[in-house]
Amino acid sequence: MKKLLVLALVGCSNNAVPEEAMPRTQQVDPIERGKLLVTTSGCHDCHTPLKMGPKGPEPDMARQLSGHPAQLQMPPAPALPEGPWIAVVSATNTAWSGPWGTSFTANLTPDAETGIGSWNQATFIATIRNGKHMGAGRPLNPPMPWQGYAQMSDDDLGAIYAYLTSIPAVPNAVPAPLPPRAQVSANVAGPEQVAGK
Repeated sequence: MKKLLVLALVGCSNNAVPEEAMPRTQQVDPIERGKLLVTTSGCHDCHTPLKMGPKGPEPDMARQLSGHPAQLQMPPAPALPEGPWIAVVSATNTAWSGPWGTSFTANLTPDAETGIGSWNQATFIATIRNGKHMGAGRPLNPPMPWQGYAQMSDDDLGAIYAYLTSIPAVPNAVPAPLPPRAQVSANVAGPEQVAGK
């Protein structure tokens, strides 16, 4: 009985699928991989403005990943009470105010003037790795969770860059970050100087 079982198992192994007929590991398209990562990593949550839909706020995919709408002028951030960290967010979910000041989500589309169209992959990866605009500029402000994204591999960050450069370019000049309200009121300069313009 044991011999029959052993012979049956050997016979099964001889009937295995020939190696050349087995599916090979497919090369993953970096754009498709990037799309998956952008979708599952929450990039649309802040970088795609919300609009009012039939069931309430929904992502405005006509402006996908274009950041804070340039035409949406925000009032000065409200004074924050003393105590733990607090933030105020715009209805579009693209402008955030807190102890750091006011930040506006960036245009991640490949528009050369207002998005990342003039960036290369190395600049994009350095921005995420270092938490600094263009890899070496001003710090990326909250709520951008760059510390978590910095743990991604170069291949995954490169795939995200490949996807972002494949989507439609949306011209949208996002405002520069604003300093905290206490600093704004202490400045004698006009609002255009405070905004860094």
